[in-house]
Amino acid sequence: MTPTPAAVPFPDRPTVTGLAGHTTDWGRTEYVAAWHRQDELVARRIAAEIGDTLVFTEHEPVYTLGVRAGAARHLLWNEAELARRGIAVVATNRGGDITYHGPGQIVGYPIVDLSPRRDLHAYLRFLEQVLINAVGSLGLAAGRRAGQTGIWLGSRKLAAIGVAVKRWVTLHGFALNVNNDLAPFGGIVPCGITDGTVTSLRQELGRECDPAEVKSVLAAAFWDEWRKFIETANAR
Repeated sequence: MTPTPAAVPFPDRPTVTGLAGHTTDWGRTEYVAAWHRQDELVARRIAAEIGDTLVFTEHEPVYTLGVRAGAARHLLWNEAELARRGIAVVATNRGGDITYHGPGQIVGYPIVDLSPRRDLHAYLRFLEQVLINAVGSLGLAAGRRAGQTGIWLGSRKLAAIGVAVKRWVTLHGFALNVNNDLAPFGGIVPCGITDGTVTSLRQELGRECDPAEVKSVLAAAFWDEWRKFIETANAR
């Protein structure tokens, strides 16, 4: 069943394209259903029926495999263990390796038009900056790690990023570990990385985080950085 997006009280922020940026929250979703819904929004964005959109969701437990060669080898648990733990496995069309999504993790899916700035590497750095700014507002000084995507606290990965584009409209996005159980990351080699660990806001801050607050901070950081991202393209 395709999830129906529910409006949330985040302010829409205009972009310099003239189309209003919109934030919406789908609540808890099955991964494949949410992926289909993203495809619908991408088609509508390509047709200019909607403006740039940021979707938030939390997924039911799932391992997702990106298109990187060898990603499937980084799944460590067998079918019996996956069934016991109730974790699905889905091969996707996003970039990157294997990762985990589950309740308590905030996933962000930007459906935005990169036509004014056709630079996927710059877009990945943009998403990293959004996350760095957002968690900075929450009290953590995260950063980048050479040769890797996502954001980090030293060798501890706090958020993963994997994207795809269709006619320069984006789908997939980022996953920020907030209050989620980190044990399922033990069933994979997360993002194919063998010299680091995975962490969460709850683990680093020593307290449960308010998901509504985190989403509000993420939305504000996203649209503020998006304006700068597009303005840089227009200035060239």
